[in-house]
Amino acid sequence: MEVSLRSRQHDLIRSLADCIESVWHQNLELSPYSVPEDLGYIEGSLEGERLIIENHCYQAPQFRKLHLELAQVSNGLDILHCVMFPNPEYALPIFGTDLVGRGNGSISAAIADLSPVNGDHALPEQYQQSLSLLSKIEFSQPRALPDWGDIFSDFCLFVHPVNGQEEKMFLTRVREFLTIHCQIATIEKPLTSTLDITNVLAGQKYYCMKQQQNDKTRRVLEKSFGAEWTDRYMNTMLFDYVVSHA
Repeated sequence: MEVSLRSRQHDLIRSLADCIESVWHQNLELSPYSVPEDLGYIEGSLEGERLIIENHCYQAPQFRKLHLELAQVSNGLDILHCVMFPNPEYALPIFGTDLVGRGNGSISAAIADLSPVNGDHALPEQYQQSLSLLSKIEFSQPRALPDWGDIFSDFCLFVHPVNGQEEKMFLTRVREFLTIHCQIATIEKPLTSTLDITNVLAGQKYYCMKQQQNDKTRRVLEKSFGAEWTDRYMNTMLFDYVVSHA
């Protein structure tokens, strides 16, 4: 494996990747997560340009999978993708964040959310209270959520940061989201009802199926690796879900 990809990526992507891992280490009891050997570090080609993907995965008592993906297409595209999948015994939302950086040095898309997985698509009261206390921030270019975006909460942040100040604002807000999430998770009591756990599983499956409708991600991967590999990657690494629970 080469020297970490993040050292060659956009400053905000590097800062956010470091921030995510720092908050995880500070708040959670991390242990290694087993990644298929051929999916940890991946190289391919996209329209003649070199494509590199790095996957960093952990687990914790409350989370079955903490996934941080970094990707780069030569010098034209930088990507960060992160999702925290709770263990089915914990009725927690799904934290996710994505950054897309362009070769001109701009971040074209920055999104972060704590997505509810319960039936009424509302965050637990403790999350609503904590998130409501955060300072109000405004970005000059908010972005519209995709058609499949009913999985996102009212607190979802989706923007095109136009300068360094807005990039710092986004980084700070993601750190706040993530810290709140980890701190609540560590005091959350595990579910004991089979019905409650089944409902959590159903909510996580719905989240994954909606995310898999992201045509932009699928198109990039299919151009580089083909449809069969893309299906496996999206179902194994990006948005895998537990089908049943013993």
